Amino acid sequence: MLTTLIEPSSGSVRIGGLNLAENKIAIRSQFGIVFQDASLDEDLTAYENMFFHAVLYGMNRQKRQTNISSLLKFFGLWERRDDLVKHFSGGMKKRLEIARALSHEPPLLFLDEPTSGLDPQNRSRLWEYLKDLNKKMNMTIFLTTHSMEEVEKVSERIVIIDHGKISAEGTPESIKTGTNAETLEEAFLALTGRDIREDAPDIPDQMRKGRLLWSGGKKR
Repeated sequence: MLTTLIEPSSGSVRIGGLNLAENKIAIRSQFGIVFQDASLDEDLTAYENMFFHAVLYGMNRQKRQTNISSLLKFFGLWERRDDLVKHFSGGMKKRLEIARALSHEPPLLFLDEPTSGLDPQNRSRLWEYLKDLNKKMNMTIFLTTHSMEEVEKVSERIVIIDHGKISAEGTPESIKTGTNAETLEEAFLALTGRDIREDAPDIPDQMRKGRLLWSGGKKR
């Protein structure tokens, strides 16, 4: 709902002082998003993917060039900037997705399983960079992940959702204390149970449809 891809069934949401139901286009300009599924145009180069994203967000030429080069260098993609994305490894594509989402310097960033496919070095470097952005730019970062170890390391506040309902919310320490658990993973299992369950297809499918809309409706 916060990314404007799913309509709220009730209540209201305001982002940056704007009502989500009435200002979807304006709100979209205020956040970056990295989907779990790839949304890059693989028939374009890394630089072109960054360039067109920045143009869509109305960045001026100087700012656009500065941000694109800086991000591609940080994520180790500068030397491959003129290569087609379809020749990239999974980890390189993920790094490019994150760089692109940050190119317009959004005050709000949504990350859906952002470190899947990244090696430990790139994962660590990414979180250091995002923590720095959070402090220097006052950027709010929403992270969706199944890695409780990662959540425990990087998150200031956590919401555990089970079957569409909030099971717990608070700091990592408060959630562990409330469940008498030593780790966040133990706390998660205490709150949601240990039974294996099937993922509901409806929400991810809606997100994928929204991602296709944003990328011009082309399947990749």
